[in-house]
Amino acid sequence: GIKTLGLRMRQHEASTRKLVQWLQSRSDIENIFYPGLDQHPGHHIASRQARGYGGMFSFDVGSGERAERVLSRTRYFILAESLGAVESLISVPARMTHASIPPERRRELGITDGLIRISVGVEDVADLQEDLEQALR
Repeated sequence: GIKTLGLRMRQHEASTRKLVQWLQSRSDIENIFYPGLDQHPGHHIASRQARGYGGMFSFDVGSGERAERVLSRTRYFILAESLGAVESLISVPARMTHASIPPERRRELGITDGLIRISVGVEDVADLQEDLEQALR
């Protein structure tokens, strides 16, 4: 409810920042999309318009096959096409939300087959990182 919205949003963002920083340290991640990153194209606009950067991000694992393996191995993330909730959600836009867009147009938009989208919930961030770590192995 609205009474806990502020607490939940702080938790979403804090956990998201930690996961994004951890993913940045990995050599097997091709790209990370999060407006909280200085190099993100929308960073300056997001900085002017909001107090934070939210709890959603995407990252590219290089191929559709690897993205599918990651999705099949996660335990804490729920496979869902949603903007999020208190549970952490995971999806592959190329095969889910954007599947009806022709592949060449998806590539033009940066929606690769290896792109994974995450909406971070309020679970313990160490558990979420451990889950992604084992899924990425």
